[in-house]
Amino acid sequence: MLYKKIMKTTAATVLAFSLLGTLPNLSNISAAPAITVKLDNIALKFDAAPRIEKGVTYVPFRTVGESLGIGIQWNSKSQTVKAVGKVKGQTTEVLLQVGSSTATVNGKKVKLAAAPVQREGRVLIPLSSFSSQFGVGVKWDQSTRTVSLVSPQREMHLRAFYAVRAFHEIDLVSTMNSVVFGWSRIDREGQFTLQGDEYNFPAAAGDITPQSIVADAADQDIKPYLMVYALDGNGELTKVLSDSSLRKKSIEGISTAVVENGFGGVVLDFEGLGFKLDPVQQQKLLNNYVKELKASLGADISLSLAVPPLNSAYKGYDYKTLAATADDLIIMAYQFNPVGTDAQVPEPNSLVQKAIELALQAGVPKEKLLLGISLNSETPSSVDDKLGLAKRYDLKGAAFWRLGLFRLYNDQMEDAVGASVVKE
Repeated sequence: MLYKKIMKTTAATVLAFSLLGTLPNLSNISAAPAITVKLDNIALKFDAAPRIEKGVTYVPFRTVGESLGIGIQWNSKSQTVKAVGKVKGQTTEVLLQVGSSTATVNGKKVKLAAAPVQREGRVLIPLSSFSSQFGVGVKWDQSTRTVSLVSPQREMHLRAFYAVRAFHEIDLVSTMNSVVFGWSRIDREGQFTLQGDEYNFPAAAGDITPQSIVADAADQDIKPYLMVYALDGNGELTKVLSDSSLRKKSIEGISTAVVENGFGGVVLDFEGLGFKLDPVQQQKLLNNYVKELKASLGADISLSLAVPPLNSAYKGYDYKTLAATADDLIIMAYQFNPVGTDAQVPEPNSLVQKAIELALQAGVPKEKLLLGISLNSETPSSVDDKLGLAKRYDLKGAAFWRLGLFRLYNDQMEDAVGASVVKE
């Protein structure tokens, strides 16, 4: 999208923030259609409507600042705003003073397009100058009265799933902080296996073995996880979780596989709970299993869970308890589109956003939450919408299903992801 490459607003329009998030003086505002402010193509929600006064667009500062991950301090005595954020990994500090058209950026004086002003206890800051210091793209569309903001590239934890036949994608491993190898499952008989029909250890190719691939990732300081897949389509997962013998056997099998093959973590992808059977009872069963597995793995092995979103049909997941036990959760915020929808139809942004909000409201700390993104659904033009949400809510990071789909559009998907986020 063209506006994502535009880093300055039109000279005729000065955009500004309201520091305290209160309404501007309505007596000076002419009746006009409402103004929409979008960040990474998704509308921001304000407690006070954005407005234009004397050619300047004002929006509540706190909402935008927090969404961009920018820290703000207001000194009422000196009438100064201090804003601190990061641009390409480097900390940037901006000082602006009410009435002064000169800002201080990392100790250097910079001319502003307009001076910040204070009216009736509200401080307004010119966005065109302020945002450029933090690499925020800005565009004003007069025809739709829309302000479009594009967040700058940000560092975060990036994780990708490495499928059974994924060796041709191995060069992409270096772009991740962690990689999940989908090589095991708990089968329909309740047995943990590395040799199943769907998920299995790939065959060695000369000196290249599954163990050497895992070791190579670890040598690059990229944590290798073993994914353990299980499904409750016919109650088979519930059977494992309920049967002490099967539960113990699977936990022992997982723990042994991790040690013998050099994995640094486990990702449980236990799907289908809480759809047909009692969700509360299934939550308890899963909670107990995760606690037992965590104890078996020990402190040196990380444990993660890939869980369906809370706004899905699957209710057998106690987010708060799981997050308290595991090292992090991956919220699989996809498959919202109706069954049969063609691939590359982006997941609805509103539902992905709702999935994040529900997880946070359920008690999952943001630093333990990764947004799961299915690259099979997204396009190079939509994937940064989802990454923008991960940045907006300051999540731990993003987890991509799956590594090979980065090449679905040649290098376009890889470029789009790289423009929005890089590994921490």
